[in-house]
Amino acid sequence: MSVPSTSEPARFAYWVPNVSGGLVTSKVEQRTDWSYDYNRELAVLAENNGFDYALSQVRYMASYGAEYQHESTSFSLALLLATERLKVIAAVHPGLWHPGVLAKLGATADQLSGGRFAVNVVSGWFKGEFTALGEPWLEHDERYRRSEEFIRTLRTIWTEDHAELAGDFYRIRDFSLKPKPLNSSERPHPEIFQGGNSTAARQMAGRVSDWYFSNGKDFDGVTEQLRDVAASAAAAGRPAPRFGLNGFLIARDTEAEAREVLREIVAKADADAVRGFESAVTQAGKSTSDGKGMWQDSSFEDLVQYNDGFRTGLIGTPEQIAERIVEYKRLGVDLFLLGFLHYLEDVEYFGKRVLPLVRELEAELPDDTPHHRADIAAVRA
Repeated sequence: MSVPSTSEPARFAYWVPNVSGGLVTSKVEQRTDWSYDYNRELAVLAENNGFDYALSQVRYMASYGAEYQHESTSFSLALLLATERLKVIAAVHPGLWHPGVLAKLGATADQLSGGRFAVNVVSGWFKGEFTALGEPWLEHDERYRRSEEFIRTLRTIWTEDHAELAGDFYRIRDFSLKPKPLNSSERPHPEIFQGGNSTAARQMAGRVSDWYFSNGKDFDGVTEQLRDVAASAAAAGRPAPRFGLNGFLIARDTEAEAREVLREIVAKADADAVRGFESAVTQAGKSTSDGKGMWQDSSFEDLVQYNDGFRTGLIGTPEQIAERIVEYKRLGVDLFLLGFLHYLEDVEYFGKRVLPLVRELEAELPDDTPHHRADIAAVRA
C-alpha cells in the first residue's frame, strides 16, 4: 500500500468565509467578511503564504448564525479565476446535486483554472435544508450509501468516454462528457474529498475517496480514524485516501494571548445559535447505526467552532503550533484545514511566523520515515 513519507511537506487549506458569521458562532469581533472582494484578496494572500487549497463552504438556507451565504461552486470558480496556484474545493450535497450535472460544471471549472478544481462531497447533516426544498431526508447510513454511489458516478463520467452505471440512486446510460477535466498520471480527474466521522464515512472513504476530512480531533482521535480508513481501503484493495484534519488556529506572540482569544470567543458565544446547531447535528449523528456520528461527544465549547476546530489544539505560540502540526503529520495527517478569527491578519501571521517553523521541523525528520499510517496499513493489510 502506497503511503506518503514524512519527507513530503504538510499541506494547508483554509475554510473560505463565503458564509456570514465567520468560522465561530460567537458575537466576538471578527474582522472577516463574506463578500467576494474580501475573499478574492484573501485567496491571493493565502496562496502567497503557503496555502495549497481553499474549501468553499455550502449552506443553502439561512441558519445558526450563518444568515447569508454565497453558493459554493460558483464562488469556487470565481476564486480560481482570481488566483494562479490555489486549488479550490467546492462542497456539494448529493440529493441536491445530480452527479452528471456536477461533472459538467467541474469539467468546465477545471479547464478554466488549469486543473485546480476539486469537490468535497458532503452527505448532509441539516435535515431542515432538505425538507425546506421538498427533498427526501434519508437515514444516516443511506445518505453515505448515496454519497458513495455519487462519487463512483462522478469518477466514471470524468474518466470514461461512454459512462454506464446502474445504481440504486443514479442511472447513467451511454453518457459522454466532453471536454473532460484535465488529467495526468498523478491526477486522473479533479480530487474528490469527503467529510464525516462515522463508521459509514470511514468505510466509504476507504472504498472510493481521494481525501478524507475529519472534524477536529486530538492525537488519539486521529489515530483511530486513520486506522479505520486504512483498514477499509485495504479491504477494498486500494491505497488509503489522504487524510485532512480540521483545526481552528489561534497563533499569538504568547500562549496567554492565544488562550485569552479562545476564552473570549467562547464567553461571547451566540448561545441560541449554538444550541440550535447542536440540536440539528445531534439528531443527525444519533441516527448512525452504531452511534458514532459526528459531534456525538462535542461539548458546547467545541460547537462554538462548528467543526470541532478547537479540539485539534492549534492554539498558542508559533513554536507550540508548529510542533503540534508536525506531530499530527507524523501520525499521517497530510492536510490541515484551518479556520481563523481575523482571516487577513491571521493568514499572513501564519505564513510569516508559523509556516517557516513547520518547515524547519519537517527538515529535521529522517528522510523516508513512514507515517504512522504505514504501520497501521501494514498491520491491517
